[in-house]
Amino acid sequence: MKELTVLMPCLNEAETIGSCIKRAQNLLEKNNVDGEILVSDNGSTDGSQEIALKLGARVIRCPVKGYGAAIQFGIENAEGKFILMGDSDDSYHFDEAMPMLERLHSGYDVCMGTRLKGKIMPDAMPLLNRYIGTPFLTSIGRIFFRIILSDFNCGMRAFKREKILGLNLVTTGMEWASEMIIKAQLEGLHITEVPIRFYKDGRNRPPHLRRWRDGWRHLRFMMLHSPKWLFIVPGLIMIITGLLGEAILIPGMFKIGNINLDVHTLVVMAFMLILGIQVVFTGVFAKIYSSVTGILPFDEKFDKIIKRLTLEKLLIICLIFGAVGLAGFFYTIWEWYKVNFSTLNYQITMRKFLVPSLTLIAISVQGIFNGFMLSILFLKIKKLNQYD
Repeated sequence: MKELTVLMPCLNEAETIGSCIKRAQNLLEKNNVDGEILVSDNGSTDGSQEIALKLGARVIRCPVKGYGAAIQFGIENAEGKFILMGDSDDSYHFDEAMPMLERLHSGYDVCMGTRLKGKIMPDAMPLLNRYIGTPFLTSIGRIFFRIILSDFNCGMRAFKREKILGLNLVTTGMEWASEMIIKAQLEGLHITEVPIRFYKDGRNRPPHLRRWRDGWRHLRFMMLHSPKWLFIVPGLIMIITGLLGEAILIPGMFKIGNINLDVHTLVVMAFMLILGIQVVFTGVFAKIYSSVTGILPFDEKFDKIIKRLTLEKLLIICLIFGAVGLAGFFYTIWEWYKVNFSTLNYQITMRKFLVPSLTLIAISVQGIFNGFMLSILFLKIKKLNQYD
């Protein structure tokens, strides 16, 4: 096995692939690294493959379209213990990457390049990407996954081949870059970063990257892989808001300056409470499902918490809520009967009895059905464990 594979995904990069290969050759020769240069071609029709072969690179043809597919195919076919990857548009200079490889030798599993802490050459990165897009996605990654990086989307990365293969990465588009670093963090791989220079690419055509489409793909992937932030945290905020709103408004109207919060606001708070509970349950389902299917690694803390909430405990709580809610509902019916089913004082009946009662009934029904759904998921887990 070789020490290093310099991996370049390629799609019609005839203008720049030669320069990239020469820079990679300089890296290997100057530092006496036993390595190879591997071009994972994604269907080039401009002669990129021929140029790479003439310069001594090994060329493989990825059968699946997509940036992520080309990189993953390259990793699977690489002969190096370490892999240094970067775009083949000459925006990353491979002959400057030795500090990244030194980090791998010192024990790190992944070393990211960081353009934002390094140097971005004039016209190399659009201002919108530099000051808004990349910092925003990096901040989301830091908050959602506690990844202490300054440049979440840098295309130059060095890593240990076997460690990345063990992540079982599945995306084929630009979001592969996010999937790799997210799963590396969740699996506990040791990650670091090194400042790099980012150059203006050498092409005379527009880049393959589509700012809004690919930015959304990265953001969507991060959200889908963080049920806590996509479901549970927003759901808890809705629950707290709904509970506080009901606690304030059930005793009577509440004034904020010239604004009157009355029964109509109480109904909105009840709706928010019910909706928040369902969103939290959805987050719990997503968390369990992602662990069962291997999308996300097993979360021991979450597993301990959720297993304390047995179906029997949940049913008892829900039946109590339901009984109190039904009592309030039937009391309202009784009050209506006492006035021969004529008009009631909605300020009293809606505020004191009907809205709180129906809220408790809805929560009770939610809890019962969601509890059975949780039990179904747990049965699935037990069945899978029997075959481990």
